[in-house]
Amino acid sequence: MSKTATLTIDHLGARGDGVAKTDAGPVFVPYTLPGETVTAIADGKQAALLSVKTPAAERIEPVCVHFETCGGCSLQHMGEDAYRAWKAGLLSQALSARSLDTSVMQPARFCAPQSRRRAVFSAISTEKGVLLGFQQAASNHVVDITECHVITPEIDAARPTIKELLATFLPAGKTVHVTVNQTHAGLDIAVEGKIAPEDSRKRAAADAVRRLGFARLTVNGEIILAPKRPLVAFGDVTVSPPPGAFLQAVPAMEEQMADIVTAHMAKSKRVADLYAGCGTFALRLAKNSTVHAVEGDGPALAALDRGFRDNSDKRLKTVTVERRDLARRPLTASELKPYDGVVFDPPRAGAEAQVREIAGSPVRHVAAISCNPETLARDLAILTEAGFTLKSVTPIDQFIWTPHLEAVALLERKVGKKRHWSDM
Repeated sequence: MSKTATLTIDHLGARGDGVAKTDAGPVFVPYTLPGETVTAIADGKQAALLSVKTPAAERIEPVCVHFETCGGCSLQHMGEDAYRAWKAGLLSQALSARSLDTSVMQPARFCAPQSRRRAVFSAISTEKGVLLGFQQAASNHVVDITECHVITPEIDAARPTIKELLATFLPAGKTVHVTVNQTHAGLDIAVEGKIAPEDSRKRAAADAVRRLGFARLTVNGEIILAPKRPLVAFGDVTVSPPPGAFLQAVPAMEEQMADIVTAHMAKSKRVADLYAGCGTFALRLAKNSTVHAVEGDGPALAALDRGFRDNSDKRLKTVTVERRDLARRPLTASELKPYDGVVFDPPRAGAEAQVREIAGSPVRHVAAISCNPETLARDLAILTEAGFTLKSVTPIDQFIWTPHLEAVALLERKVGKKRHWSDM
């Protein structure tokens, strides 16, 4: 049963909500800060903020008019210094919980506002026109945004024309997801949802793509029109990603992560790049090493392979590819024997099964990239138990004003130190 309560916020939880300690246990209050006294409507462990009675010194005015409604940012009310300290603390806490060495943590690196080149919008066609934005927290309601301080100015400025495009084929009342990737050729738009446009609507959409200057439009995987080939650059190697492709959110942060990884792999003649995607790391590593790229997503892997073949003038070393679900069928310790180094960049669930095989292999250099500090810490603990030394962990914030955090961890192991995971 919901009730109004006055609460004092003790600290921020891992998702950025303020945590108030009560006799009945912790209560989570979004958009609050440590030390604040607030009035909220509590329903069990969750509460909705009504007012801030005693604001913290770190509280600032949010930059966006949609803050607290659009379901995107959760920490715009927090001053920059406090935000950065809290964000880096997410990683140090996760490492400490696994008894890992936090002294090797490097200074966190932070992206700028308006730098995200990839957005996944929600959209719906209504009597008032197309609504394009994000879904309100714990709701199916699409908030029609008029500004966004996270995405690049190019994507933000294109919102009206994206709406115009969607209006040519979206049926009324159907919510769809619209992935927009900014590429060198223009915006690449992929729409996914329970819709099946008629041929006449597809033709209208194709005309709009051409008129409005988009690089490509796909609907549920079908290319409606691609007047320009979308291209992204991994270093100086260009790749045409598949529709709706996962890309690192912020190019400048991707470059920094790649620099850390390639420097660590500089002495590795043969590298296995696992969860390789479209080639973010593999094609950069190929400047110095022979690379075997493994990925479960077929279109992404095909883009990587074509990118390697299309860039023969870049003098890349050999890149081979293999489609494989590494969560179900990881590369075994035996299969990893030919490699000096391994790079892995798994989904949020981490790479536990694969890491156990790396632990039992003779691989000496490992670079682990992760968007989840908790699963990263778990995977690092497995490797350190197997004799690896954690050399550095660098927090990379490319998800500004959210609780999400990227990190790059580097590990080394001396010859003869390996232990198979089954012995642990």
